[in-house]
Amino acid sequence: MIAGLARKSGYREVRVMVAGEPGWVRAGYATYASRDVVRDHGPLLIDLRDRAADRTGRIPGSVSVPLAFLETAAAEIPARAPVVLYGTDDDQARQGLKILRSKGLGRVSLLEGNLAGWLGAGGILVKGPVRTTITWQKKPAAGEVSLADFRNVMAGRSDALLLDVRTNEETAAGLLPGARHIPLEHLLARMDELPRNKKIFIYCASGPRAEMASRLLAGKGFACRYLDASVRCAGGRCEVKE
Repeated sequence: MIAGLARKSGYREVRVMVAGEPGWVRAGYATYASRDVVRDHGPLLIDLRDRAADRTGRIPGSVSVPLAFLETAAAEIPARAPVVLYGTDDDQARQGLKILRSKGLGRVSLLEGNLAGWLGAGGILVKGPVRTTITWQKKPAAGEVSLADFRNVMAGRSDALLLDVRTNEETAAGLLPGARHIPLEHLLARMDELPRNKKIFIYCASGPRAEMASRLLAGKGFACRYLDASVRCAGGRCEVKE
């Protein structure tokens, strides 16, 4: 959809990264969490600095895991937790990113500017005893459908419609049974194909495009929610995982 709008606005050199964020991560590149995400959406926020520095001031909600201890502590991090790392500088944060990805943790991002960037954007710090226990509980976002409810539809225990907004290239590898496919970039033009008398659960490869589609349809009066999970398809079969 974004690429289509850009072309309509006169841009000619527009490309789409079909693999999306998962492909970017698999290629080894860093992703960055916005400060709003850190503040409002409850990621597992890890301070990579030494604990003496942590005591003098840290981002609220963060847990102290110095870089030297991160490889051992990685076993305690829930596999489905979105992790945000910050440290003294970008080099330290990228070392932490490399360690966690080597342990199979794919939902790991950095905080742009680290602690200095947080302060520069008006963020506050807290002081006091160092928090060292790694704990995380998912905080559902507004408009998100639970994986359990989504799987009820997959199993035929609900009459909600599954809407796949991935590209044609992605769906060539498989589509969830019973799902309707409308690529995100075509959604505005084809929304009349969707029912207004039932719930619509939207998915993509990893969640961001599904969220965009959900906001778009909700603004047009549809009853919809989006799935924030990984959908991987191969050989006509699809797997849904948090």
